[in-house]
Amino acid sequence: MIVTFTANPSLDRTVALPGPLERGEVQRAVSVRQESGGKGVNVSRALVASGLESLAVLPGADSDPVLAGLRESAVPFVSLPIDEPLRTNVALTEPGGVTTKINEPGPVLAADQQEALIKLLLESSRGASWVVLAGSLPPGFPVDFYATVARRIREAGNGTTPLIAVDSSGAPLAAALTGDGTGTGGTSTGSGKPDLLKPNAEELAELAAAAGFAPATGDELEADPAAASAAAAAVVRSGVGAVLATLGSKGAVLVTADGAWLATHPPVAAVSTVGAGDSALAGYLLAHGRGAAPADCLRQAVAHGAAAASLPGSTVPAVHQTTPDAVTITALRKD
Repeated sequence: MIVTFTANPSLDRTVALPGPLERGEVQRAVSVRQESGGKGVNVSRALVASGLESLAVLPGADSDPVLAGLRESAVPFVSLPIDEPLRTNVALTEPGGVTTKINEPGPVLAADQQEALIKLLLESSRGASWVVLAGSLPPGFPVDFYATVARRIREAGNGTTPLIAVDSSGAPLAAALTGDGTGTGGTSTGSGKPDLLKPNAEELAELAAAAGFAPATGDELEADPAAASAAAAAVVRSGVGAVLATLGSKGAVLVTADGAWLATHPPVAAVSTVGAGDSALAGYLLAHGRGAAPADCLRQAVAHGAAAASLPGSTVPAVHQTTPDAVTITALRKD
């Protein structure tokens, strides 16, 4: 089973426009879709759609629309009851897949609620093969929250510790790279480093700079897979198990201690890019759970991401909607 943890889930509303977004003007929507979201929630939705067992862990009142949506879509979950409503995120999509997102900050959780949320995850992840820590953090959470959670999962593992993937951005992602979560008794430990990081090109540039790689922009890494591979290799050398870096329409690179690969998919008619990266991570985990080699895990990741981009809103694809045979894999230098 794969457990996902979403500290800041959302109700995702996707508004499809008939043409380019016109600032300051009145525009009529072509369609509006609404789905339970947040990065970890999206990964669970994609895994369940493909027949894999997954459990989403998140905060939220029993009556919250996000939890209601998970029930309607038959995605198993456990939640920490809170009084405040979960946030609503709005995505505006233009023809061709250009997407503008407006994300709310989310509810404030007190320190005791944060601790209760961690304990709920620890209980729920016993026996899991992977734990995915994903998305932004609500206001007031420490930036090293994911590193702390990863460390505590490993402390509680008793020899059966799940693999840990992190998909976030900004300071929480940087803290996950260092692995310096707060240890027992307030000490600091490096055991919070993940087995897999899933950045996009912009996030990879930030991670690589923190790992001592020559400065580069996200656009430069997205345009040059070899540079992206070298940047990811710098992150792996810092102690992370593997880096799966999505490069938009250019595909994705996977770098481990043993190799580096680029995967590309023929162009698709993009409808919405919302959740495409989450679907890519789900595809990787799906293949990994089936015992696939790293390059084939990357193959399914790109197939899932491409399929998601061709679907409306934050709709996630099932594995039968993906085309892994269309993906081209190229071995790369790691540095």
